[in-house]
Amino acid sequence: MKITYYGHSCFILESQGFRIALDPYDDHVPGYRPLRLEAEAVYCSHGHSDHCWVQAVDVLESGEPSPFTVTEVPGFHDDVRGAKRGPNMMCVFEAEGLKVAHLGDIGCMPDEESLEKLNGLDVCLVPVGGFFTIDAKQAKALMDVLQPRVVIPMHYRLGGTGFDVIGTLEEFTKLYPADAVTFAGGNALELSEATPAGVTVLQYQ
Repeated sequence: MKITYYGHSCFILESQGFRIALDPYDDHVPGYRPLRLEAEAVYCSHGHSDHCWVQAVDVLESGEPSPFTVTEVPGFHDDVRGAKRGPNMMCVFEAEGLKVAHLGDIGCMPDEESLEKLNGLDVCLVPVGGFFTIDAKQAKALMDVLQPRVVIPMHYRLGGTGFDVIGTLEEFTKLYPADAVTFAGGNALELSEATPAGVTVLQYQ
């Protein structure tokens, strides 16, 4: 399975030539170029334009069935059961015997039922910037509970990219030993059962 990062909280998952775009953003997220993608399916965690700009994705009809099994895990965009920012849908994607979760704009720790659905992850795509989502310390605490093999941070500020009210990538990575964090040379990860454990930072390109 291939995981490609397009900035903010947007990724494409690809298996057997089938691509799923996750949380495409509009043209107003600071520091990111206008997003233009091709995929066979699109999933959005919630309706805000920086996570649900489906206009940025050219959805193609391949005629082939999706190899992905998708489990939706409902939650909240804040710590007051959605009263501030509404709902948030986490999604678990399974293909090739691998299990990847995109947590969207999760704003609080999941309940026990949700944690059970998020168990046994190979990869967790987790927001770490705070303000709109859980912050770096909360994200680390959640990863300590879920124990995914690979953690890929998203929704953070780095240089001129990202909203100025959210925290930096370094606020999250510093919570791990230096040898547990890998800065990838590009924006993609070829995921397999042999992929090493730890935090992997994919580079926006």
